Amino acid sequence: MFTGLIEHVGSVHSRRSTPAGERLAIDAPALGGCSAGESIAVDGVCLTLAAEPTNGLLAFDVVPQTLALTTLGSLAPGARVHLERAATPATLLGGHIVQGHVDGVGEVVSVTDRGEWRVRIAPGNGLMQYLAPRASVCVQGVSLTVAGLDPAAGCFEVALIPTTLAKTTLAGLTPGSRVNIECDAVAKQVVHWLRNYAHQPEAV
Repeated sequence: MFTGLIEHVGSVHSRRSTPAGERLAIDAPALGGCSAGESIAVDGVCLTLAAEPTNGLLAFDVVPQTLALTTLGSLAPGARVHLERAATPATLLGGHIVQGHVDGVGEVVSVTDRGEWRVRIAPGNGLMQYLAPRASVCVQGVSLTVAGLDPAAGCFEVALIPTTLAKTTLAGLTPGSRVNIECDAVAKQVVHWLRNYAHQPEAV
């Protein structure tokens, strides 16, 4: 699991086709101490480090499904990406519980900066049902709070503080930008149970 607090912003070094999908190499010399086999969230997508880092390069094998269902399939060399190593028992949970399992790719509808930086996002894929006022949501791997909901339009808003703008790539979002969305894990479990089991007799 992760917390949604970005440790480092790396950049895509290269990508090449492999029998399993693609090998994605990310330049992240500041993210030291990584070992082959560990989990790292890349723009909110949980990936496994495929080899020991070499000269600051992190290599990941990305399968076709992940490429198709997240923004990773559209990354070009030079693109900046959020990186977070998996949480440990000693990690401060400053964000919220993030699994690195992207629920869908949303689209930025608008960005406003009138004393408060607000980003309006259409999550699509039926994800509005998992969002609630002041609940947690993960956008591009960043733990954020739902600042507003517009169910009729199928959109939600997040407010970005200066620290988030300075330490992530979210300041570069513009209308039409595609972003990975992961909704709160607890909300998804509750909705799933209510929809499928709430009206069934208790199993013996």
